[in-house]
Amino acid sequence: MSKDYYELLGVARDASSDDIRKAYRKLAMQYHPDRNSEPDAEERFKEVTEAWEVLSTPDKRELYDRYGEAGVRRGGAGESPFGGFANFTDPLEVFMREFGAGGFGDLFGGGQRGANSRTGSSLKISLTLTLEEAARGAERVVRVSVMSPCERCNAGGAEPGSSTVTCENCQGVGEVRVVQRSMLGQFVSVSPCRPCGGEGTRIENKCRECSGSGRIKTDKMVDLEIPAGISAEDYLKLRGRGNVGPRGGEPGDLIVRIEIEPHDQFDRNGDDLLIDLPITFSQAALGVELEVPTILSEARITIPAGIQAGQILRLRGQGMPKLRANGRGDQLVRVRVWTPTDVGPEQLSALKDLAAVEQDPPEPGRGDDPTFWERVKAAFTA
Repeated sequence: MSKDYYELLGVARDASSDDIRKAYRKLAMQYHPDRNSEPDAEERFKEVTEAWEVLSTPDKRELYDRYGEAGVRRGGAGESPFGGFANFTDPLEVFMREFGAGGFGDLFGGGQRGANSRTGSSLKISLTLTLEEAARGAERVVRVSVMSPCERCNAGGAEPGSSTVTCENCQGVGEVRVVQRSMLGQFVSVSPCRPCGGEGTRIENKCRECSGSGRIKTDKMVDLEIPAGISAEDYLKLRGRGNVGPRGGEPGDLIVRIEIEPHDQFDRNGDDLLIDLPITFSQAALGVELEVPTILSEARITIPAGIQAGQILRLRGQGMPKLRANGRGDQLVRVRVWTPTDVGPEQLSALKDLAAVEQDPPEPGRGDDPTFWERVKAAFTA
């Protein structure tokens, strides 16, 4: 049965070369016989590689589009697509050619010698800040336990006065090669030499301080500068301040994950802050100008007459500093009409007089007025 190369790769007939390459890479990795033990994996790998070899070559793709599979297989002699017979390359050779001579190791975690990097691991710590510290920025000094170069062996791993010798297993190459044969042909896999860790040499007499690793754990003090506007979704990355690698390897990074303590007055939403402001009934009915706390100071706000409980007012530029831009967010002030619980005689008399003349409230239901949570959402997203 004739194959549809476009269908095998799952691409449209007008797909770009880049789309075809991405599709082949994905399927080749899925069906590669060294990754997939399913009975039909080798056959599927062979088919998608054949499709890639045709569709990735402009001349072959043009023949295939005009004459189909037969045109490609018999094309190549003279102008007629039926003058000869095309030979397809070993699928594993195609795969390794397209994605690197050590391609299988690069893609699936095996490796050439360079894959056994001695770069140290990154160190991750958490730092908790108050909302005020996040608003104004801060400087902190933290103690971290980190792998540092061993001074006794100068990070080499060998006891002073001793030396290293060539690894007998890999003869100093640092890698071993294994030849595998399958129905698709011969495949050579490359992996780091285990006895020497891919270095090609081994230590005869290990340093007694670090046991040959070339590093020891130490405590260090690290200065941190916290930028204003940072949030719990951000982190600091200090390059080269993490663990050093074994035997003189490069250091990793120090990752500082930020946590923000809950605040007793403010709720944060991005660069905006929300605060509840209790007012009396008379202030809500008549209107008033009040002082309201902001994250670092105070501001005056005008409460309009007739404001309803739950209504939100906006103080522009009184929120958190913007971490990656100029300016600040806003402070949202949510009005809470406070009902007294301990009413004195004079207040009771005044309230009775008010009750005699006050208006009836609206009928229950939403009407045209949005619910409380809708007003909060609208205020935050405005």
